[in-house]
Amino acid sequence: MAAATSEQAADLTVQEMARRSGFSEPTLRYYEKIGLLGEVARDESSGHRRYGPATVARVEALSCLRSSGVTVSGMRRYLDLLAQGNSAAADQRDLFASQAQKLAAEIGRLQLRLTYLRRKADLWDARVRGDAAAENRATEAVLRVLEKFTH
Repeated sequence: MAAATSEQAADLTVQEMARRSGFSEPTLRYYEKIGLLGEVARDESSGHRRYGPATVARVEALSCLRSSGVTVSGMRRYLDLLAQGNSAAADQRDLFASQAQKLAAEIGRLQLRLTYLRRKADLWDARVRGDAAAENRATEAVLRVLEKFTH
């Protein structure tokens, strides 16, 4: 049997949990305060927070949700539905499908910005090279992208 790592064998400190999750220490404390984490255990001698396996799993789930753009209220909704088990499966599906749609729209906006930056780079590259025809094509491409920003 393989030896467990120190993070698996022992509860995590707030610093370790912050490193592992990507959340800042104040964010972890805030999430505890507003009830997203439940009550976090404390070390008997020092009083410092100790994140046990169940809380670590919850923080990691919240970290995934947050990195996907889910708001605090969305995280709270997820946890409420999770507590209901399979009876809330349809609501969980809808929650994740809705967030996926929002993320897809955001990706579309980011792709448009990326296209704009590339067309502007093309424009300036044409100017550097003194290529008037390429500059005209790049200018037209930039204008086409700008039209999409208004739609």
